[in-house]
Amino acid sequence: MRGFPKLGRIFGVSIRLHYTWALALALITALMVTQFAETYPLWQRISLGIATSLLFFAFASIREFIISLTAISRGIPVKRTTLFVFGGVPQISKESTRPILELLMAATGLLSTLVIAGVFYIIYGVFVNAGSTVIAGLIQWLAYIYFILFLFHFIPGFPLDGGRILRALLWKMTGNYERATLIASWSGWFIGLLCIASGILLLIAERQWFNGPVLVGAGWVLLAAAARSRRQAVLLEALKKIKTQDIMTREYSLASPKLTISQLIHDYILVSGQRYFAVADDGKLQGIVTMSDIKRVPKKHRGSHIDKIMIPPSELKTAHPQQSAASLLGQMDELGIDQMPVLEEDKVVGIVSRDSLIRFAQTRAELGM
Repeated sequence: MRGFPKLGRIFGVSIRLHYTWALALALITALMVTQFAETYPLWQRISLGIATSLLFFAFASIREFIISLTAISRGIPVKRTTLFVFGGVPQISKESTRPILELLMAATGLLSTLVIAGVFYIIYGVFVNAGSTVIAGLIQWLAYIYFILFLFHFIPGFPLDGGRILRALLWKMTGNYERATLIASWSGWFIGLLCIASGILLLIAERQWFNGPVLVGAGWVLLAAAARSRRQAVLLEALKKIKTQDIMTREYSLASPKLTISQLIHDYILVSGQRYFAVADDGKLQGIVTMSDIKRVPKKHRGSHIDKIMIPPSELKTAHPQQSAASLLGQMDELGIDQMPVLEEDKVVGIVSRDSLIRFAQTRAELGM
């Protein structure tokens, strides 16, 4: 998911944090502040709230790492995952997975959530027996939250675990991954809308100042995640019958490996505004250079040749003119890249960008094609 802050990489998986975590952490902190109003001073309640929020986040991350490791152990490459409040949404292409593997990942997510709730409940019992009521109260709430999260994941709306199960079953029955994702995402979107309406009703009619906002927040997160998944499915469906050669640009500048970085900047970038260059010798791909590669080079070293900073072909993903545009967009999303060279017999014949793929797909979707 583009635009979300990166937390780093764990086991080779890039972790991104969805902005709805800010709301979740604020709600959990507020909950702890209000729950112990008559027992502890304000500063202690705020400290408890922050500690509870951080523990909730830490174990949500652990849950996602377990799911990602399960996928990787089954040969499913997971390059990126976005961490929502209810769990992670890994970037996995259709070509990398199958319905049975989707079911396995959903089952792993459900089991991990239940185990985390059980672990917290056991720890709660230990602290109660030890007479530490402050920590016991904190752990009890975490056990409760994770058990509710476990039940919430049974809802058949993507990207919840129940929605993943629904998508896997629909995929198995129809043989159409994109359509199965679309239906499961619509289900998630509708359920998110229902949660928001129910939360507002609880606030207005029952004055439930905790359950109401929590339900609204959960619905909002599910609505956003499902809407994104639905848009992605629509884009992929629109690109299924399109070949890369139909959408790639042939108007590009190839850079010689003997160009200096300074020459590339003044003779190419400042003239054309191009930010991505395929480096080729007699048309044969030697590597690529991006604006990010150039910016990392100090000005005093920009007399060096670009072959010193280019990414070699062995580390690149390339496209073929006959490749499906849908699979190409899936690869770009999975790898987190925005451009890809198109090769035919090891020679560069075009460049395809993620933005052009999305614009093309959106236009076809709007026209109903």
